[in-house]
Amino acid sequence: MRTQPAFWGLLPLMTLIWLPPLSWGDEKPSSGAESAERAQSPKGAGDEAESPTTPFHVSSVETVGAVEIHGQRVEYQVETGTFDQTSDSGEVKAKVFFVAYTRVGLEDRTRPVTFAFNGGPGSSSVWLHLGMLGPRRIVFPEDASPLRPPYHLENNPHSLLDITDLVFIDPVSTGFSRPAEKEDKSQFHGYQEDVRSVGQFIHDWTSHASRWESPKFLLGESYGGIRAAGLSEHLQSRYNLELNGAVVISGAINFQTLRFGNGNDLPYICFLPTYAATAWYHQALSEDLQALPLDEVVALAEDLALGKYADVLLRGSSATPAAVTEVVQELSQLTGLSETYLRRSNLRVPMSHFGKELLRDANRTIGRFDSRYKGIDQDSVGAQTEYDPSGAAIFGPFTATMNQYLREELKYEQPRTYEILTNKVHPWNYDTFTGRYVDGTESLREAMTANPFFKLYVACGYNDLATPHFAMQYTLDHLGLDESLRKNVTVSRFEGGHMMYIYEPSMERLRDELVKWYSAAY
Repeated sequence: MRTQPAFWGLLPLMTLIWLPPLSWGDEKPSSGAESAERAQSPKGAGDEAESPTTPFHVSSVETVGAVEIHGQRVEYQVETGTFDQTSDSGEVKAKVFFVAYTRVGLEDRTRPVTFAFNGGPGSSSVWLHLGMLGPRRIVFPEDASPLRPPYHLENNPHSLLDITDLVFIDPVSTGFSRPAEKEDKSQFHGYQEDVRSVGQFIHDWTSHASRWESPKFLLGESYGGIRAAGLSEHLQSRYNLELNGAVVISGAINFQTLRFGNGNDLPYICFLPTYAATAWYHQALSEDLQALPLDEVVALAEDLALGKYADVLLRGSSATPAAVTEVVQELSQLTGLSETYLRRSNLRVPMSHFGKELLRDANRTIGRFDSRYKGIDQDSVGAQTEYDPSGAAIFGPFTATMNQYLREELKYEQPRTYEILTNKVHPWNYDTFTGRYVDGTESLREAMTANPFFKLYVACGYNDLATPHFAMQYTLDHLGLDESLRKNVTVSRFEGGHMMYIYEPSMERLRDELVKWYSAAY
């Protein structure tokens, strides 16, 4: 049986001093579009690339490449390595791994730079790196079927490298990032600890690369959403580093919307529309509902969730039998679950139970990160799924291709294990939230209020049962922003799951929207 952290995340890059033109290497074969061109710069793997005018210590290797993005040839430089994170006294506390892409031939100081990271906590930035943003990517089948090994990368025609430089950050203990020898890892493993560490990297890298005049953005996935919320305020209050905006992909910001448990009915309300989207995808609804477009089915579920369903849940045992019967019938119609099962569940079906029950008669389960994926448990009698079939379908491909890419194309040699998603960061310290749910909305509200030019773009997948779209909608509706600032928030929904970008039609629309959003954000 597989065990996985509650959240993962999906992903950050560093600018280089412009170098004279280098000779381009031969094209590497690839299945798909023209292969990315690469050549290694004179520095070898492990050689130190340090600016003579700054005290920061970077041990890295530099390469160059080119990729075609929407019909345009984009040449870029890559720096891959570790950045020493030090105390004020200069003592090295950790080595933070990063991969930084800078477009060649443009003015660095005024070009946008995006700091990208996934979540977990305990996730590297591999998912956003090789799934959405970078110049190379994995292509998955659009029908949510497993990808046959061995795996390989193709050029990414949807990369954002044409409009922004990219800095992929692996928080301490993920990827190749590690605490310094004899340093206590707990100083990095917690909400505030993580925000301080990642925030220091962003500040130090910005200074080292002379990018204080560049428009600056955060892009976080999953737990990266609450990290981005915390960073937005921390960078502002600690360093007076103002952001132009943040992009949140399938984000978790208010955990009350996601944590099933006694006394908290909110997740049942927030997950219902995704249950309906999942049932629709798997043809588990009546003919009249299956004939409707996905967004209309979801809208019906949202109306029920905030209306009759919320009312019955909040009333508890005081709800009338007639009201309960009516809600049970409508829930059954929109979720594909039987009325008997819903009654026996007291109208409260957590995600792990829904994933087991929906296709139980077919002896199949559904994925958590992406409910389009189906799995097979040992039997059909358990209450919850044995593993996440969507996680099983993507972890292997991302791990294999990242390890090959780092060593073969980016020329970075490292004997340690590249931790794509690790539980070594646990226990994760949430002491700041003792006695209440983990919630980053106030930090985000403070940052957006203090900087009225701060723009927020949020993307959610209809088939995401880890961080459902309606949970994020609830979070944003309760952000508490002044009416004059609400126009700074953009929310889009896509077919697909937690990583909606592995579904090609969604990735195409996501890029189109982000290109327009970036152009209006600075």
